[in-house]
Amino acid sequence: MAILRSKPINGKTLFFTTSPRTPFKVLPEIKLLVNKMEGEVWNPETQRKFYQLLVDNDFFEGTASKTPALSARDRINRIPKALGLITLPIIGYSDAGREFVESENNKEEILLRQLLKFQLPSPYHPLGKSAIDYNVKPYLEILRLIYDLDGLAFDELQIFGMQLVNYTRYEKIIAKIKDFRAKKEAYKGEYKEFKQQIFYTETREIYSDEIATGHIKTRESKTTSVNDFLDKKIRNLRDYSDAVVRHLRTTGIINATVIGKTLSIAPERKKDVEYLLFTVAREPVFISDLDSYQKYLYDPTLPALLTDDKAKIIEKLSVEFRLAPAPDLSLNQLKDLLKTKIEERRSQRIAAKVKDIKDYKLYNDIESVFNTMNSSYEPSLFFEWNTWRAMTMLNGGDIKANLKFDDEGNPMNTALGNMADIVCNYGDFDVTVEVTMAKGALQFKMEGEPVPRHIGQLKKKTNKPTYCFFVAPTINPATIAHFYTLYISNIAMYGGKCCIIPLTLETFRKMLKAAVDAKQKPNPSDIKKLFDASKRYAKECLINEGTENDWYNKITETAINWLSA
Repeated sequence: MAILRSKPINGKTLFFTTSPRTPFKVLPEIKLLVNKMEGEVWNPETQRKFYQLLVDNDFFEGTASKTPALSARDRINRIPKALGLITLPIIGYSDAGREFVESENNKEEILLRQLLKFQLPSPYHPLGKSAIDYNVKPYLEILRLIYDLDGLAFDELQIFGMQLVNYTRYEKIIAKIKDFRAKKEAYKGEYKEFKQQIFYTETREIYSDEIATGHIKTRESKTTSVNDFLDKKIRNLRDYSDAVVRHLRTTGIINATVIGKTLSIAPERKKDVEYLLFTVAREPVFISDLDSYQKYLYDPTLPALLTDDKAKIIEKLSVEFRLAPAPDLSLNQLKDLLKTKIEERRSQRIAAKVKDIKDYKLYNDIESVFNTMNSSYEPSLFFEWNTWRAMTMLNGGDIKANLKFDDEGNPMNTALGNMADIVCNYGDFDVTVEVTMAKGALQFKMEGEPVPRHIGQLKKKTNKPTYCFFVAPTINPATIAHFYTLYISNIAMYGGKCCIIPLTLETFRKMLKAAVDAKQKPNPSDIKKLFDASKRYAKECLINEGTENDWYNKITETAINWLSA
């Protein structure tokens, strides 16, 4: 039976999967697919069946699609199929996919291998009529750019890195980036305008044939002018750049500055990267041989990594940790030992940062990140991370972010589904903190049900009173109404009545400023008083026939002045 093929490549730049936001978010979806449908044939009927299974699961985010079969294909054909984690059309795990799902401590290494095998073209991504020059392993070459240039600006990745559709163009792209760096020195104070001009110039050159022949319509939206066409292509390049950065960051092999302006090789992973760049072949393989390509793609041992070499691991343990492991340890035991030492170092670094945060030493940095996070490669990630830092600064509790941190203690991925973003243990009570960049009606659709559900889950687990701060740039009226209703609705699924305080980011930052300025720093009782006031206001509004807006305005004012008394 022939495999269901992806559509032919018809672009002129690199492309990467932009959804889900992080590769690890496919884990519950492929588990669900294989656990419920292993051995079935992937076709429109089973696609609709799978999508309904997704919608019925707690980890599902968003609203149900009007085209379920198409939505199911989008979710499975992207990361799970393209990275060789599942087999199709007969549904099942590949060997690499099974290891990815079942591994407790090695998911990053498995993912790295699969990213390095992604290639254009391949039997999964054949060339279309307009795509004649693809010959590349994209993740490998982006990694090479970052290494060879001793760091890569995000702007450089967007403008030039996305043009690297053929590895033989590598030196040309390097030259373009170096020329860009030299010229931008003359545009200090006018860099934004200079960057935009170069972006338009490069994009116009890439799509010169389409512009010359008037073929400027795009599949997603109608573009009627050349500038509209170029703007759409530039947005696509930015989205694809976001994706490749998130994917490589998930492996822990690269770092990004807090606002995502510069990418660099993680210092502890430099030797790993050098090994990959020296040993992994740049030429795509088995372009027209599906069986051989799948055998290669599904193999969880390919390509070889530095950590597959016992001598290299022993050297790494010796140099970085001054540790001489027992000579009779197996390769897997050495890998486990290295993983343990790396995790210990990560925990120590995070603990040191937490100490500085609790001493209020990083308040200005926290404020700076709130000011600049919208320009980062992943605003939601830095919003969640920075809110965790802010809650930690308020002190008095054990504040845990359900983030994944890199070896430097910087954020790699946001919380996976079906858990609160941040959990604050204050001894006698807990507080969940949920953050979102979503605005308008989408905010209520995305957050209205998960937020109280997370409260109910934690209440059941700890048997303690549990409250919630909900922080967003703006709060939608539907969100306010829903959270107000939960104060007076006794819902068993949520552990009874829910006490959720919605805060705009501006209000939350005013709370932080009040804590910094206060002579007596806040403690858990101050936080508890705020939730007690919120419950009291909701009850008063109900008795006095007030509205959700009356409650929201009163709790907002109280939050701003929470340490004034």
